[in-house]
Amino acid sequence: MDQIARIKKELGNSSDLIVRELDLHQAVPLKMAVVYFDGLADAKLIQEFINEVLLVNYNQRQEKLEFDPFSFVKHSSNSTGEVKTVLLFSDLIKAILTGDTAIIIDGYEEKIIMGTKSVEDRGITEPSSQNVVRGPKDSFTETLRTNTSLIRRRIKSSSLRVDAKQVGKITKTDVALVYMEGIVDQQVVDEVHKRINNINIDSILESGYIEELIQDEAYTPFPTIYNTERPDSIVAGILEGRVAIIVDGTPFVLLVPAIFVQFLQSSEDYYQRSDYSTLIRMLRFASFLLTLLVPSSYIAVTNFHQEMLPTPLLISLAATREGIPFPAIVEVLIMEATFEILREAGVRLPRAVGSAISIVGALVIGEAAVQAGLVSPAMVIIVSFTAITSFVIPSYNLTLAVRMLRFGFMLIAAVFGLYGIILGILALVLHLTSLRSFGVPYLEGFGPFNLRDQKDSLFRFPLKMLKTRPNLIGQNDEVREPSNDTSNTQ
Repeated sequence: MDQIARIKKELGNSSDLIVRELDLHQAVPLKMAVVYFDGLADAKLIQEFINEVLLVNYNQRQEKLEFDPFSFVKHSSNSTGEVKTVLLFSDLIKAILTGDTAIIIDGYEEKIIMGTKSVEDRGITEPSSQNVVRGPKDSFTETLRTNTSLIRRRIKSSSLRVDAKQVGKITKTDVALVYMEGIVDQQVVDEVHKRINNINIDSILESGYIEELIQDEAYTPFPTIYNTERPDSIVAGILEGRVAIIVDGTPFVLLVPAIFVQFLQSSEDYYQRSDYSTLIRMLRFASFLLTLLVPSSYIAVTNFHQEMLPTPLLISLAATREGIPFPAIVEVLIMEATFEILREAGVRLPRAVGSAISIVGALVIGEAAVQAGLVSPAMVIIVSFTAITSFVIPSYNLTLAVRMLRFGFMLIAAVFGLYGIILGILALVLHLTSLRSFGVPYLEGFGPFNLRDQKDSLFRFPLKMLKTRPNLIGQNDEVREPSNDTSNTQ
């Protein structure tokens, strides 16, 4: 058949392209071909369809009057799952490339597409990047349909919407937008659709591609799109009026709009008592400020504002720095750069030795640097304390932002002292207030200040008091109450 030759030419006659031609010389002759990609389609299902449905039933059915081979094959394909017909050659190629099986019958322009996708995934495991003591232990996988099912298991509502897209000229990566109709701001949904539709790129290999291409502000260290591999975090965001963006091939799902306080919260905050969760949140906010400002404050105080230190402490610091050949700024830069290298090495090395190398390396290098007189013991304490406080921040993306900004604060502290730090904080706050995430202020709740949203920002009030959704996110349905779901009425 000419169509078979055209398919082989279009797909390059690849070795994994399977073309099975069948020629049944019965009372009603049937000449057809079954085309699929080995590995993408379920070969066992296709073989059962050919042996049990076609070859066995064809002789029995063709004795009937007005027997139509095309209708027979089409209806017989229903046993495998989804069945549709296509007329355009481009639709035929697209179906084969996505794992479906094409059935081409000689003498018919329409082609039958049989749903035979073979889904292979690694299974649902525990989250590797956001662990909790109490809470669900499942995480998203690299399979899009598995991820949407994890969300639907938690939200059994007819208002849940899943919009499908394909992004990437070559990869044609499947992308799904998930949101709650009636709660989400429709303008946000339309804006997400618009930005994703405007993406003009060859490949989408991870959700990070989508995140960078649709974010509001590219020139900022702060993340304006939230990402997580925890289904409960995504479901909580959807119920607040946010839009989840699921990308096939990655377990990290995006959530928009995102606000600053969201990156300092954890899903476990809602599984523990409110008083304990409030304490932990305060520790996270304090850790954010400490990991950002402790090294620069040490540089400023020791170089410019010694009068702020008690005399015994000042004498002790001066004694530990005796014989150190470098100023405080050089000490901090050396130790911070060394720790960042060790941290990155621990991430890239195999898991079995990564943590051991990072810990042993930090101990050995720190001790050797002190013994060699390159850095003071106080500097080792400062850098270690800064590293520990950075681990308290739940979001890895926000941690990266703090790590970059910390070096900037150290430099301005070395030049201007505490005045430089204060100016840096003012510039940072002004920058944060200028950020937007899909039209929502990045500091929503704090700037502009909203008293109602303080119940779930720095503090976590008891669940019975959290009766409203965030002010600027769940604008269509601000009250947390069951919506009028008519699908369950009798």
